[in-house]
Amino acid sequence: MKPSFTLCVLATLECVSATPLGKRQDFSIINYPEGTGENLHEYPPGTGENLASYPSGTGENLPSYPPGTGENLPFYPGTSNPNPVFKFSSTYHILATPDQVVNGTTNPVFTGGLAGSEATYDFGINADLDLICYSIKLTGFRGEYQSPAKTATHVHEGAKGRNGPPRLAFPNPVGEGNERVSVGCLQGPFTTGLLANGADTGIGFKVSQIEANPGGFFADVHSSLAVPGAARGQFPA
Repeated sequence: MKPSFTLCVLATLECVSATPLGKRQDFSIINYPEGTGENLHEYPPGTGENLASYPSGTGENLPSYPPGTGENLPFYPGTSNPNPVFKFSSTYHILATPDQVVNGTTNPVFTGGLAGSEATYDFGINADLDLICYSIKLTGFRGEYQSPAKTATHVHEGAKGRNGPPRLAFPNPVGEGNERVSVGCLQGPFTTGLLANGADTGIGFKVSQIEANPGGFFADVHSSLAVPGAARGQFPA
């Protein structure tokens, strides 16, 4: 067995007891002073990784980042809105019913449309982009879509109880059963496929014209069983 020996440091005249290498203390079992080091069961209150949640106003347990910061902003400060398509300068909800349908231009008469049919039109307009987004739901429709325009679902320019040319032609609603839908956006320049005096009735039309006089426009849909219109609804004035 190797004996212990004493080591003296001449500069301080202090001596410490030393143990040969083979018998040195195992430092892996040292206990650090209270409140420090790696042998803590958990970090002191208010610090560290064992917190149930981060202190109020900080960290990852917030439902959203504080106002003016972070990823829950609609878009980052100092940058343009990345989705200007969905910023509308006006919106409209229209209920189209058979009793609003008229036929004729000089002396229009109410036709009664297609009994049992009904349509709702929700429009969002971005005048700066000359863009109109639409959500159209049609119920109770019968027969086939029929119109001299390229589709049978339109916005016409015409006051209540009067007729007028189509200015916008939307894809016809589709679906199985009693309900059909059509959803999307159109952006100018517009065409309808219907000619009047040799020109398409959509040429030169701007959606800002609806905003300028919404009561002067209506939405409708046409059926082979009710060619003048199955259902019609006026834009709110």
